[in-house]
Formats: sequence, C-alpha cells, structure tokens
Amino acid sequence: MISAASIDHVFETARVEEVIGDFVNLKKAGSNFKGLSPFSDERTPSFMVSPVKQIWKDFSTGKGGNVVAFLMEHEHFTYPEAIKYLAKKYNIEIEETQQSNEQKEAANERESLYLVSEFANNYFQRILTKTDQGKSIGLSYFKERGFTDETIKKFNLGYSLDKWQAFTDEALKNGYNIEYLEKTGLTIVKPDKHFDRFKGRVMFPIKSMSGRVLGFGGRILTNDKKAAKYLNSPESDIYHKSKVLYGIYNAKQSISKEDNCYLVEGYTDVIQFHQTGIKNVVSSSGTALTSEQIRLINRLTKNITVLFDGDAAGMRASLRGIDLILEQGMNVKVCSFPEGEDPDSFAKQNTLEELTEYLTNNAKDFIQFKANILHQDSKDDPIKKAETVRDIVNSISKIPDRIKKEIYIQECARIMDISEEVLFSTLAQIDKKEQQDQGKQVKQQQKAFEVIKHQQPVKKVDVQYLLERKIIEILLLYGDRTEDFEDLVLKENDKGDLILEPVIQQARVFEKVFLDLQDDEMQFSNAQFKDIYYTVIDNLNQNENFDLRTFINSVDQDTSNAITTILMDDEKHALADWNRVEIYPKEKKDSVAQLVSETILSLRCFLIDQKVKEFQQETLQNKGNVNRNILEEVKEYSGLKMLLSRKLNRVL
Repeated sequence: MISAASIDHVFETARVEEVIGDFVNLKKAGSNFKGLSPFSDERTPSFMVSPVKQIWKDFSTGKGGNVVAFLMEHEHFTYPEAIKYLAKKYNIEIEETQQSNEQKEAANERESLYLVSEFANNYFQRILTKTDQGKSIGLSYFKERGFTDETIKKFNLGYSLDKWQAFTDEALKNGYNIEYLEKTGLTIVKPDKHFDRFKGRVMFPIKSMSGRVLGFGGRILTNDKKAAKYLNSPESDIYHKSKVLYGIYNAKQSISKEDNCYLVEGYTDVIQFHQTGIKNVVSSSGTALTSEQIRLINRLTKNITVLFDGDAAGMRASLRGIDLILEQGMNVKVCSFPEGEDPDSFAKQNTLEELTEYLTNNAKDFIQFKANILHQDSKDDPIKKAETVRDIVNSISKIPDRIKKEIYIQECARIMDISEEVLFSTLAQIDKKEQQDQGKQVKQQQKAFEVIKHQQPVKKVDVQYLLERKIIEILLLYGDRTEDFEDLVLKENDKGDLILEPVIQQARVFEKVFLDLQDDEMQFSNAQFKDIYYTVIDNLNQNENFDLRTFINSVDQDTSNAITTILMDDEKHALADWNRVEIYPKEKKDSVAQLVSETILSLRCFLIDQKVKEFQQETLQNKGNVNRNILEEVKEYSGLKMLLSRKLNRVL
C-alpha cells in the first residue's frame, strides 16, 4: 500500500501536460494543448489537455480524466503503478509496503505478466554482471560491441545462463507462477518438464513507451546452426510485436524535441546510435514495419528518417515500409550507409559530429531515394522504366495532402525525365481506382446503415440532461466565485397589477444555485449528476478555497471521467483553431451571473412544460372530462412560465 501523503505529494507535483507530452506530441491551442489521439487512428487532432484544470479529454473515444487516469488507460497501469511511475518521473520518494507472495498471486493476470517480465529483466542483468559465466560470455560480447557500462545499464542489457532451467527455477523459488512464466514465453512448458526459452543468450528487454518490460529479444553467441541467431518473446497479452518499437522509451523525449525520428532495423543499431549521442532513434526489432508502429512515432513527430545499411536487396525490401509511412501523412527521408556498413558499425567508427554531418548530407527525400534505387534496376529498359515510374507514382498516391502530391509529381518528372502531364494522368487513374474501391465499401456501409436506421428510432435531445449537466459544469468552474445576481421580484404596483422589479443580490455561485433549486424543490433526474451535485455542494460548503484539481483526484474513476467530459466538452472549439481565422469565441467566465440565472430559469421552464404535459395526459386518461383543479393548476403554471420567460427575455 502507498501512503496517502505520498499520493497527495505525487498529485501536487505531477503536471498532466508534461506526463502526456512524453507520449503525445502536444501543440498549444489557446490556454490548452492539442494532439493526435493515442487511443485511435486519426490525422486531425481530437485529443486535448488542460494545464489549468489538470485534466485531458480524447474526443475521438470519449476517454478522459486526470494524469493517473491517462497512465491507466494508455499504459494499462494499475492505480499504484501509475502513482509509482509519476513518483519516479518527479523523483518523489514514496512510502509503501513490500508485496508478499500471496499478493503477487492475487494480482490479475495482465499485471502478473508484467511482474514476471520485470523480475526476469532484473534477473538477467544480475546474471550478466554478478556471475562468472555472465561476465566471461555476455559482458565480454557487449564490450566487444563497444558498449560502455553506462550504456549497458541504461538499456538493461542482460544474459541468460547456458543452463536448461536456471531462470525458471529461480522464478519459481521467488513465488512466480509457472502459468505466467509460460504465457510471457520466458519458460517453455512440456508435459514432463519445463526449460528456459532464452538459454545461453544475451538479452535485450523490449519496453513500452512508459518503460514497462513487455518482452525480450535474445541473441545466441555460439555457432549452433540449428538455433536462430535472434529469438524474440512470443505474442502475449502484454507483448504485441506489431505495436512495439525497440528503444521508444529511451528515445521519446529526443524524438519530440528534435521533431524527427531515425528508424533502424536492429537492437544494436539503436544502442550504438544512442551511445554516440543521437538519441531519437528506434527499431522495428527485425520485423516488417507496421501501421501501428508508425502511429506510435506519429504521436511524437511527423518526420521519419529511415536508415538502411549498404545491402541493396535489404533496401528494396524496405521500400514497402515507406509507402506505409506516407499513408499516415508523415514526411519521409531515407539515408543509406556505404556498402558493407550498417548503422551500428558506422556509428561506432565515427564521432557524433561526423555521424550528424553524414546523416544531414546524405538523407534524401523518399522520392529521390526510390527513384535512384529503381532507376538502377531499370537501366535502359523502357518497359522497366515505365514500371519504375508507375511504382513511384503509386507511392505518391498514398500521400493524403494534395499539395505535397503535386510537388512530388513535379520532382518525379524532373528525376525520371518525363512530362508532368503523363504523371498527373497516371496519378488520376490510381486515385480513380481507389475512389471506386472506396465507393463500393461506402455503398456496403450505407446499406448496413439503412438497416440500422430503420431498426432504431431517432433519439430526441434530452433537454433536462443537458441543463443538469450545465449546472454541474457551472459549479465545478465557478462555484466558489462571488457574483452580483439580478433577480426579478414579483411585486404589486399602484394600480394593483403584478410586475417584475429588478433587485441586485450578491452571493457565491454555489449558494445561488443550491437555494434556487431548493426553493423550487427541483431534483436531478440523472443519478450520476445528482451524486456529483451533492458532492460538489458539500465540498464547496466545507472548503472556502475549492481546488478543482484536488477534487477530481479525490473522486472515483467513473466520476472523474464524467467530470472531465463535462469540463472539456466546451473546449472543442480550440481544436478548430478559430483565432487563426479571426473568430474569437466568447469566454463563459465573462458573464457567469447571467449564465447561472439563464440555466436555472431554463430548467424551471422545462419542468413547467413537463408538468403541463402530465396534466394533459391525465385529462386524456379521464376521456376528456375536465377537472377544475387541473385547469387552475395549468393556469398557474402557464402564468409562472410567462413570468420566467420574461426574465429570460423570451417571446412565447
């Protein structure tokens, strides 16, 4: 258990924009920040962070909350793990009790996989540096690669003993379940025995963006032809190869800062670059590049530089990955190394200045690179040249931005010595075919939608829900403010007529709301809003200085998410960047008293309408027999509605 004092310290220190900024490339949008959703595939930002309120909202999925909620959603942390992550980030010491074996067994399955992986990570590091076999074989290998002790420690490099079940026996002895050892792939379980998957290999832990160990890559050091040179953890509930990039944890801040990401192929490429001084580098870990991996980079930067070794066959095979990057609307450059060199060897032989200079001078735009590679293949063969041109135009067609498409067509025409008209015509043919294919899909979706449309009645707007929600928003944002409220009091004039006379009264917003609702005996129809309402009123009544951030952190996750949705919904206009086109939405805080009065009066009018409808329904049930008492009540309510409408300056 983590002490309450430690949790409070973490919440007071952590900044939501700083924490989320490690995972998402955030840009200023008025008083807020916006970025691409980390929970869905999108090209237009719908993710918003409020530094003032210390909350975030993802409008594409509806998720939202405080800084801990983000880590729990994005990294699948438990609440204590999110607190520990923040404590580590902000160098806060936390008080907690040690987990017993019983507590480890009681943890849920996903969490158990993380615990097992973290144990294995620590075990392999200890074996590397504390055992004779680890030092003589594993550590010697890393030293031969030129890795320093600092680098080895930073990337948590390790070694698995060349024994059949050394790791498994140690894990079982420490209370870890064989079921989870098997599910992480660390142990291979047979009916009559079990043994270590990574026996006799140097170990590279593969981490998530937040630093959690998801799986491992292991390299064998012997010349056993039957064994794979590199072996990765199998897919599990926490490790999905297609969604992970090696080195992203160490590189994320540099990628965002440099606004560029270098993409390489292997573990040692990443480590060597990092050690040389270029830290914005990640690897696809030997697997083919996927859309999920590209989107991971897209959260941090729009720019990718793909680095290839001097192997021409490898370069051609990797051209497919470039098209995937272009489809995501990203900017791609490509850099190849001299024949016989790869990123690891080249970085090892050169200083930071030399490596930086080489990358700057040799990074080409993707179209130049692709044209050069394919042009070499086609030589003077007209048919092959035609195929090359079509291949390049096909890549250009993947780009979502029309202006970029046109610029690249012009560049392709110059490089390949062919007219722009022909290339634009070819591009139009490709685009037309894609549109036809998309049209077929749309028609199928429309047919499905028509079926759903006829099955489901259109939902009416729930006015009471919206007004109750607005009251909650007012209390959260302005509940502790003192305002001058103009009330129209019903009085009799000299002629005996009833008139509305304006009276100015000063009050705190929450008191005004509470008293007005209580006077009319109005109740919230939405159960969640009702709970939030009384919790907020109670908090405002007891605390002279209401702190929204503290309040959000004190409620449960469902309530926190509901509050975040209410508070951030009106911030959507910042995503559209209206100021850029000289449209300036009015700030609600400029007319809080008016907002409070109009919201309460609107709710009262709505409830009067509902009451009159009830009377109408009762009359219909009595088969048209008019009850005099009902008529009197309808008359009174109609008169009250008229007065309230005059307060609202509405014409009935």
